[in-house]
Amino acid sequence: MNRVNILLTGGVGSRLWPLSKKSRPKQYVPIFGDRTLFQLSALRNVPLTDRLVVVCNEGNSKLSRENLSDAELSADEYVIESEARNTAAAVAFGAFACANDDLMLVTPADHIIDDLAAYERAVNRAFELASEGALVTFGLKPTRPETGYGYIEYEGETVLSFKEKPNVVTAKNYLLEGRFLWNSGIFCMKAGVYLNELKKHRPDIYHAAEKAFSRRSGSVLPSEESALIPSESIDYAVMEKSENIRVVPSDFGWSDLGSYESLYDYFSSDDTSSVVQGTNLVFSNKHVEIIGLEDMVVVEKDDAILILPKNQSQSVKAVFQRLEKEKPELLE
Repeated sequence: MNRVNILLTGGVGSRLWPLSKKSRPKQYVPIFGDRTLFQLSALRNVPLTDRLVVVCNEGNSKLSRENLSDAELSADEYVIESEARNTAAAVAFGAFACANDDLMLVTPADHIIDDLAAYERAVNRAFELASEGALVTFGLKPTRPETGYGYIEYEGETVLSFKEKPNVVTAKNYLLEGRFLWNSGIFCMKAGVYLNELKKHRPDIYHAAEKAFSRRSGSVLPSEESALIPSESIDYAVMEKSENIRVVPSDFGWSDLGSYESLYDYFSSDDTSSVVQGTNLVFSNKHVEIIGLEDMVVVEKDDAILILPKNQSQSVKAVFQRLEKEKPELLE
């Protein structure tokens, strides 16, 4: 029985455009000293696992290999998706690359974790629960009424329900009630247990993913078969349907850094950060002065400039989607 880090790195980071682009998504942008989020994600799990399986796509497989090499790491296996089919299938591909009894630690490649000792304790507890046959999710104790995350209602290590991303009023109530956790998108389970649950609850995804994986060429999954896999998240396909779910309540300084507001929250805690100007967040190679404005984001790249209030950070995704139709070259 191996402990295997399934590193998912298929996202494009649309809410962080133009800092994040399709040619170099946020997990490969070196804004954390000399390291990228992808490298930090791989490095933190090396002491906790025996193998590394990277589930990536054709557009970022080269970046993944380069990032690992620069960090003096290597993957034991790559699974390269030719079509993005969401996380239920991506985790299945990782599971197919494992033995049934292998314990999978499924981690997105674009999260930041500050307290590695607390993270290690949480992961070890998750491995204990997973070895008993549970599907384990990690829930983070909320520190603010966040509307960009899903929530987990819990008691002890029992999951009572999963909640969609709430509005501000509901998020404030969750924070006050004290029985809700942020849904981190980090999971732990035996490979065979996950595949059995996927086959039980979404046999269409299971069989289509199995067919695509069985017909891969080297590391690359076939495009024709992959396009037939229903696109669904692991949360909807399995976690919200299974009766075998446990949660590890955690507090290890986590953020998915999925918006400029969350980037500001992270960097503002560092007095030496060069991207924070008072209440403003600025990414630019030029000298920028901001007078009379607060809580703003300014991002300047060679071909695009983005300016917005921090509290409208979630709106960047809509800009990204509009540009896909109107000016797709700005996303590359």
